[in-house]
Amino acid sequence: MKREATDELVRWKHSDNRKPLLIRGARQVGKTWIMKAFGDMEYAQCAYVNFESSQHLKNIFTDDFDIRRIVSALQIETGITINPDSTLIILDEIQEAVGALTSLKYFQENAPEYHVISAGSLLGVALNRQNSFPVGKVEFLDLHPLSFTEFLEALGETRLLELLKSNDWSLIKNFKLKYIQLLKQYYYVGGMPEAVFSFSKKNDFNEVRSIQKGILAAYEQDFSKHAPNEIVPRIRMLWNSVPAQLAKENKKFIYGVIKHGARAKDYELAMSWLIDCGLIHKVNRVSKPAIPLKAYEDFSAFKLFTADIGLLGAMVDIDIKTLLQGNNVFEEFKGALTEQFVLQQLVIQKNLATYYWSSENGTAEIDFLVQNAGKVIPIEVKAEENLQAKSLKSFCQKYKPVTAVRTSMSDFRKEDWLTNLPLYAISELTRIIS
Repeated sequence: MKREATDELVRWKHSDNRKPLLIRGARQVGKTWIMKAFGDMEYAQCAYVNFESSQHLKNIFTDDFDIRRIVSALQIETGITINPDSTLIILDEIQEAVGALTSLKYFQENAPEYHVISAGSLLGVALNRQNSFPVGKVEFLDLHPLSFTEFLEALGETRLLELLKSNDWSLIKNFKLKYIQLLKQYYYVGGMPEAVFSFSKKNDFNEVRSIQKGILAAYEQDFSKHAPNEIVPRIRMLWNSVPAQLAKENKKFIYGVIKHGARAKDYELAMSWLIDCGLIHKVNRVSKPAIPLKAYEDFSAFKLFTADIGLLGAMVDIDIKTLLQGNNVFEEFKGALTEQFVLQQLVIQKNLATYYWSSENGTAEIDFLVQNAGKVIPIEVKAEENLQAKSLKSFCQKYKPVTAVRTSMSDFRKEDWLTNLPLYAISELTRIIS
């Protein structure tokens, strides 16, 4: 499967100021796969080491950080002669070897000619525990589940993808039903690489759900294995409350949904742990839609989303018939899935700081506010073709943004104050607003 992050890796390889690269992302989003695929594509050879399975290499960083000695050990382990110009060094599960993260500093300072890329499960948690992390000596790449556009490509729908990127909206309209059908499939399958790969080969929704349940079970095991014992129950309770939080009409996170009488201070560490793992996204409210949005961040009000829409559906056991055909019972949660979908596509797009806004009295709310190129853009999310957007209209009358976006199942249209962007074309947001 082609991943858009591969283009970022190619740019990293050819950068004049290249530093060792750390890939961050939730477990099973394809970190190992993309490192190996990139190495096979761009280098003559790869020196791949997994510190979880290569137990005897865990101690090579404890004595000193002599790069020649470290490279020699990697050559012995892999059987590959490491040439700085043609070899990619891959350090997988880097958090498992004490001092391995610190060694990246010495690769950057003393041997910048080497191409070093690394990743690890729960790397965000490991980074927070590091007292000697090489700040400023490494680069980061965040890897997410496959986006909807990557999903289209994985399914072989390259012509539909190219049409979407052309922004030929009159022609796109002719294939609207096809796009919507594929979008609903994405709602179910999501973007976890194993689930997408299976679906692309077998078109079997039952197998997809089995894979998703396996991933969720692995996350549950991570809670017990890697989190501090005292917060494991709270991690589980918070994690399992996310679907219920999103199902509310007002999706603001409320601790009382987790447990009656629950307080913020009881769950702060659990929430931070899940965020560091890449399992949830936290979207904070802003009190005022002004530049920069971060200056008006309200840390006491926020919404939580999962890393992947397919996993969210698996958590609540949405069946494929309900998702594709719909029914009255499902209507309320459809809004939660749609907001999850939009947020998932927004976090992938570069240079988009994402928040949400609500009035002080709570009578009006904008699903998302994004900051891009010195502009604040309000985004209203609609699950179907219902084009009523009272909150968005009153927001625009009061704050007069340069443009506003409503994303729905309706066709593309541009009005004086509003652009309606089809949900299946949300990947084109930055191009539209610029």
